[in-house]
Amino acid sequence: MIIRPKIRGFLCVTAHPDGCAANVGEQIDYVRRRPALRDGPRKVLVVGASTGYGLSSRIAAAFGSGAGTLGVYFERPPSSDKPASAGWYNSVAFEHCAREEGLYARSVNGDAFSNEIKQQVVETIARDLGAVDLVIYSLASPRRTHPVTGEVHRSVIKPIGEAFTSRTVDIDKGIIHDVTLEPATPGEVEDTVAVMGGDDWEMWIQALMEGGVLAPGAASVAYSYVGPEMTWPMYHHGTIGRAKADLDERARAIDARMKETGGRALVSVNKAVVTQASSAIPVVPLYIALLFRVMKEKGIHEGCVEQAHRLFADRLYGGDALELDAEGRIRLDDWEMRPDVQDEVRRLWDQVTGENLSSLADIDGYREDFLKLFGFGVPGVDYERDIDPAGEFTGPAERVG
Repeated sequence: MIIRPKIRGFLCVTAHPDGCAANVGEQIDYVRRRPALRDGPRKVLVVGASTGYGLSSRIAAAFGSGAGTLGVYFERPPSSDKPASAGWYNSVAFEHCAREEGLYARSVNGDAFSNEIKQQVVETIARDLGAVDLVIYSLASPRRTHPVTGEVHRSVIKPIGEAFTSRTVDIDKGIIHDVTLEPATPGEVEDTVAVMGGDDWEMWIQALMEGGVLAPGAASVAYSYVGPEMTWPMYHHGTIGRAKADLDERARAIDARMKETGGRALVSVNKAVVTQASSAIPVVPLYIALLFRVMKEKGIHEGCVEQAHRLFADRLYGGDALELDAEGRIRLDDWEMRPDVQDEVRRLWDQVTGENLSSLADIDGYREDFLKLFGFGVPGVDYERDIDPAGEFTGPAERVG
């Protein structure tokens, strides 16, 4: 079949295997062009490894440090008449490239929230790696079935206390319009914390420690975001922000436990990038399009792989003392939150309309990044090629789960 992008709302429901492979290859090439990590990780577990920051972290560890990696994700495999999800193709491409380099690369495809998948991962680490020295937690999901209670929690993106009205953009149509978000109920707040907070991360570390597969001195990092004040009523002070506060609190508890064996647990606050998750958040796409223009003009724009490599090379394994903010977090959003950047974004925010959107915002760059998430618009890919979505290059020789 000829695979075309089919966009529904903030999602693309198709993915191109060649485009996903090329996108992964571009990230690998970026890491290869950088100096090898000094004393970098050697055996890495990435929970949420198939897209966004998780995928880029896996790439940075493998091709920047020669690390063996085990990835966990929940992705749709292909069928004879339907492409796989982008995360499936991304992971297949990564494993193919890693194994060509002689690197260990395996994956577990299943519900990372479940006890069964955690146990399967522990057994795989014990058999194949012995223990891991880095755990990246980059899980993004709209729902979670709690492994103890069986209750299904669904996250929402809402303010807390009162409604919030602001502007957002329809990226596909280029239309700016107002959006009003009604306040969350107490139950919705609790559900969002259960899905997006730190409970599952803590369960992962507990399972790894109890299974004896977390190496002494190991590190664990979970990813977060704060953002600018213009988004705070909906984000930082909303349901997502409440979940991120829980993540920070859990990080301190996990860190205290890991320090008993010389390890550490940290939250890294990363910059705004185009991901499947960020595309679903009202207001944020318009902010990102303006931010991209400003940061590109200043020569400080970064995508996921640039952020992941900077986290490893300059922070975790850079050799210098690790600088943390007042909450004990790594701040990889430091360039985004520079006063000169935010002042310019606010100036453009007050001016941007549907008529001047293309000139004031990097709407084209946003669209390009969005399509690349699903393997479309990648230079050098023949999108007219007839492809069997369940044929070539659709699965590694060995797959766990």
